[in-house]
Amino acid sequence: MAARQVVLDTETTGLNAKLGDRVIEIGCVEILSRRVTERHFHAYVNPGREIDEGAARVHGLTREFLADKPRFAEIAPGLLEYLRGAEVVIHNAEFDVEFLDAELDRAGLGRLAEHAAGVVDSLALARELHPGKKNSLDALCERYAVDNSHRTLHGALLDARLLAEVYLAMTRGQESLMMELEADGSAAAADKIDTSGLIVVQASAEELSAHERVLDAIDKESKTGSLWRRLPGV
Repeated sequence: MAARQVVLDTETTGLNAKLGDRVIEIGCVEILSRRVTERHFHAYVNPGREIDEGAARVHGLTREFLADKPRFAEIAPGLLEYLRGAEVVIHNAEFDVEFLDAELDRAGLGRLAEHAAGVVDSLALARELHPGKKNSLDALCERYAVDNSHRTLHGALLDARLLAEVYLAMTRGQESLMMELEADGSAAAADKIDTSGLIVVQASAEELSAHERVLDAIDKESKTGSLWRRLPGV
């Protein structure tokens, strides 16, 4: 996991970058040490083309509103500077990355992968954690108790902020705990705790058997299998 993460969302004129649909809004928020910072990036973009009626119903943006906004090539340097070296978190990353790569290519600026440390697809992560469930942003907000009551229309910056909270909730666990401990120096202190007096109670044969049945069930439900069985020495 990169030290710095950026949660990114876009709005577009339609659904097909290959047919010429364009990015019209970009919103990014920053995560440092598993905390959302106040540093964000947001821009509306003049696409130079009409907006599909279906897309307009989703985000509410019109060609008239975007007429005096900058073209993508004008906002690209600021966007790339903001993203540089960060791990980028995107919901349904394939969609946004295809659009961003097309826009960057038009501007002669390469591809997103050349500027960011990597891309995390939060939709793929959600599907792994919740197979067979709805994993839209709204569904995840409800599942993780993230308030999205003000989301009447899609908006890139608003959705990026909501996704940042959802992503932190989805990935909350031992790894994030250790990151926070390391940030304030507690991890080093934890290594010095004397555990010689601790009493270890071994699991019974029945408990071990029940544990294996639970892991078998997880293996069937998850494409990647149980994390427990992938841990070294377990």
